[in-house]
Amino acid sequence: MDQTCQHITEITDLKLPKELVCEECVKTGGRWMHLRTCQTCGITLCCDSSPATHMTKHFHATAHPVVISAEPDEKWLWCYQDEAFVEYE
Repeated sequence: MDQTCQHITEITDLKLPKELVCEECVKTGGRWMHLRTCQTCGITLCCDSSPATHMTKHFHATAHPVVISAEPDEKWLWCYQDEAFVEYE
């Protein structure tokens, strides 16, 4: 079931990934499983299934709450702060 929070409802235009790479893993020679794009600053980083968990670290460092999946066939948003998940078309 979808859950909507204020952080998600405030998003009017999605920031899409510029490239399908984790920007931090590229710098360190790391590897990633899945990618997420921050809806505050637009950075694309790896998910919690990846060894480095860069997007969660980004949230803790910046408090940027909402990400979208950067995976081609996934259309959803996640709010770290409110633990809210919403699919979109």
